[in-house]
Amino acid sequence: MIKKFTLGNPINTEAVVLKADSHSVDTFPFEHRIEDGKFIFEFSMESSDIIYGLGEAPRGINKRGWIYESFCSDDPFHTETKSSLYAAHNFLMMQGSKNFGIFIDFPAKIRWDIGYTHEDKTVVTIDGTDFDIYFIDDNKPIDIVKEFRYAIGKSYIPPFWAFGYQQSRWSYPDETAVDAVIDGYDKANIPLDCVYLDIDYMERYKDFTVDSEKFPDFAGYVKKKKEQGIHLIPIIDAGVKKETGYKIYEEGLINDFFCKKSDGPVFEGGVWPGIVGFPDFLNKEVREWFGSKYKILTDMGIDGFWNDMNEPAIFYSTTGLENALNKAKSLEGENLDLSKFFELKDTFTGLSNNPADYSSIYHNIDGKMVCHDKVHNIYGANMTKAAGEYFEKEFGKSKILMFSRASYVGAHRSSGIWFGDNHSWWSHILLNLKMLPSANMCGFLYCGADLGGFNENATRDLVLRFLALGVFTPLMRNHAALGTRNQECYNFDNSDDFKDIIEVRYRLIPYLYNTFCKASETNDMIFRPLAFDYPDDKLARECETQLLLGDECMICPVYEQNVNGRYVYLPEDMTYVKLSGTNVETRFMEKGIHYIDVALNEVPLFIKKGKKVPLCKPAMRTSLLDVENLEYIEG
Repeated sequence: MIKKFTLGNPINTEAVVLKADSHSVDTFPFEHRIEDGKFIFEFSMESSDIIYGLGEAPRGINKRGWIYESFCSDDPFHTETKSSLYAAHNFLMMQGSKNFGIFIDFPAKIRWDIGYTHEDKTVVTIDGTDFDIYFIDDNKPIDIVKEFRYAIGKSYIPPFWAFGYQQSRWSYPDETAVDAVIDGYDKANIPLDCVYLDIDYMERYKDFTVDSEKFPDFAGYVKKKKEQGIHLIPIIDAGVKKETGYKIYEEGLINDFFCKKSDGPVFEGGVWPGIVGFPDFLNKEVREWFGSKYKILTDMGIDGFWNDMNEPAIFYSTTGLENALNKAKSLEGENLDLSKFFELKDTFTGLSNNPADYSSIYHNIDGKMVCHDKVHNIYGANMTKAAGEYFEKEFGKSKILMFSRASYVGAHRSSGIWFGDNHSWWSHILLNLKMLPSANMCGFLYCGADLGGFNENATRDLVLRFLALGVFTPLMRNHAALGTRNQECYNFDNSDDFKDIIEVRYRLIPYLYNTFCKASETNDMIFRPLAFDYPDDKLARECETQLLLGDECMICPVYEQNVNGRYVYLPEDMTYVKLSGTNVETRFMEKGIHYIDVALNEVPLFIKKGKKVPLCKPAMRTSLLDVENLEYIEG
């Protein structure tokens, strides 16, 4: 059962599609109050209660013991000390002494103190008094999730080829670089379906442009790659470069489509191209305009995009930079002591994503000027919505690959997400795993992390272990940053190990795709915590290194360096399957704790008794897969 509570005049985020009667917050089931213009409510927790949710967030599957914030943040250091990442997914669920779910439809900041200040209490602080809260009361966690997912609408389904292996890097700037990637994979006989184009494919980082020196005939080149079975996926950023003669910027300026400052002029910030205008995506007319610009690239044959920098990320504002430079000039020639040096340093390090800059941005929502602070968390989601609305109108559903960095509940209907600029750290294998069920709860089924890690230098074994988890994530993309080690699979010693891992992915694609589509259609999860299915099993309730996959499987990646396997807990009798290339080994195991050997070129999987998983023969492209003649592994 779902019940809606309303206070004030909420901004319509369009996160919820279910029409529900509103009840006064006076009847809200938890203790609540208003302090300093903020709505605060709290509930108690027993020691055995589990708190799930918040989608893409740091730390564990069980969110207890930390303070989280819903505030889309451009932060590449995903450590345990962070309170927010790129998304705002305001769904929380409790399992234990009581079972319930809460979704707060509010596009500004929310603070979630989940047993941090007081270990037996959750305190939620909503930074305002205009919102809707949806309360879901049910017996089983999965039923609560399904009820919520029904309320927010069915999840986006990408094209079939988007389940193939994908290679990215900042950056493959030209035809030569892209061809070298494809050639490297083909010569190593490693399957590949997509190559990504990061910001360097553009003409001076201008959205919806292609550098003609790097790609002299882009449409012809895209066609040629498709004939090879390869899809090129360009990036689109939120900021539009300020440049005389750049048609898109001039259209935005003439039509008043950019975000403003409170006193009227366009807000100007610096990102990759230098000074940009930020389209006011909260304005429907602006979304239609910006969405239609994707046609420039789809007309050239492009059928996939990733939206980036849309929290929005701001390197500096023109006002902030001017103030910082003036500060530096005022100190010129001085002997900087401790306090003055750090004051100057903090002035410059504080330029990026400065709260004061966000507070100075204004949006036109239905003719009313609204401060960005009140709608920050839906900016990126509306950028992606602009694209999704255009794609659905122009191409129908499931034809275009689209995923985004920033997101809010509701964007799941038109796109997937990736988990942002992670690191080549072993701990980020587990962070990836723990985000999967939380993202699924919030409707984001097409998701995944940068396999191998985006920042820093990856080791060969880390990339292999990361890929072995990525075999199961709908988005299977290897992505690395400028200046880091080349982590394309063919660049490592003994690339056959990588071939074995990625061939397993291709063998599983029919199963993974069907599981995905079923989860979208039935508002289900692809990945579930073990506690969902085994609520009375203490070891299952506390397990955060394994997940249930669909109705048939359990996954358990190896996440430590210099080990030959790992311990796993089986909450029931299962069949252990080791997959490597076309090799399949099976062994029945009884309920309990077991140590399993897993070589670097193997993918571990457990299948429940009485269940079966289909495998097809591997192929170099998804288009070459034989999805009719399947063999089955039985549990």
